Amino acid sequence: MNPVAERILAEALQTPAEDRARIAERLIASLDTDTDTEVETAWQQEVQQRLRAVESGEVTLLSWEEVRRKLRGGSDARD
Repeated sequence: MNPVAERILAEALQTPAEDRARIAERLIASLDTDTDTEVETAWQQEVQQRLRAVESGEVTLLSWEEVRRKLRGGSDARD
């Protein structure tokens, strides 16, 4: 790594975790320059299908608290 990159990395590592996560996210996003149109279209269709299922009542959403409780064994996972 060149000296400028080393300095930037050293400074970034001294920032709070939330800032480091944002920096990492932006850096990773900058590397992802090729967009696969078929994959993007498939994800959009999947999101729309899931949204319709929620709106129609076909599926029931759980709060994070309920999911966490089930994961910790506070309820039968088959509920």
